[in-house]
Amino acid sequence: MRVISRKRYRRDAARVSLVATLAAAIACPASTNQEVAMGQQAAAQATHQLPMVQDPEIDRYINVLGDSLASVSDTRDLEWHFYVVNSPEINAFALPGGFVFVNRGLIERVDSLDELAGVLGHEIGHVTQRHTVKMQQKGQATEIGIALACVLTRACGSAAAGEAISIGAGATFAKFSRDAEREADSVGMIYVTRAGIDPRGMTSMFEKLLAERKRSPEKLEAWFTTHPIEEDRIAFSLDAIAKMDHRQLELLTRDSPNFRKFKKRFDALPPYPPQPSN
Repeated sequence: MRVISRKRYRRDAARVSLVATLAAAIACPASTNQEVAMGQQAAAQATHQLPMVQDPEIDRYINVLGDSLASVSDTRDLEWHFYVVNSPEINAFALPGGFVFVNRGLIERVDSLDELAGVLGHEIGHVTQRHTVKMQQKGQATEIGIALACVLTRACGSAAAGEAISIGAGATFAKFSRDAEREADSVGMIYVTRAGIDPRGMTSMFEKLLAERKRSPEKLEAWFTTHPIEEDRIAFSLDAIAKMDHRQLELLTRDSPNFRKFKKRFDALPPYPPQPSN
């Protein structure tokens, strides 16, 4: 019979206790403070890794619009931050605690205020429903910022990025389930409507992206990897809108002079910085 020393027994028991504690911490929902801390860490990494649009007026507009949606979406008094990534990839993503990144390539496809609001409302929905927290708890927190750089740009095509994180790891972090996407659509439309903006912009954006995928599937590869959109999601959004009061819908904003001014400035941005080769 093998005799285990009391010292070793206590040491092994401590290890088991530590593993159990860590497992319980991952399984338990993060508090709001923990959620914000997770997002801050990842956002700091992401803004260091990503090329950002450096224009104070564009930054101001996207944050004012984002805040108008976020203020009617969440009761936890999060401090929201919205960023425009200087990348032609058509994509957007949200981090825990209220950090939302939207690519220049996606905003270039937007033609009206309600379409941009629909994109932001959807990403805000991922945060309020804590989808990003659940995903981050499944991965390595130290890699999230780099993974986001892989998702929102072509950075994962470079050798340096490949050494830091695999494309597979970035995709695992970034890809929400279809149920999560539908839930973000649903609450996003509610937030947009509460802010006085027409929710039909979300549907028209879906339709626009699907049509472009049929013409040039390679341009939408990143978006459809991280945001699976199929015809059933369009049908779901149309069904939700059909249940709304159409007299109220007609009173909601679809476009505005401030958005047209923003879009004119946006379309006049300098050329994209050199993109990493695939």
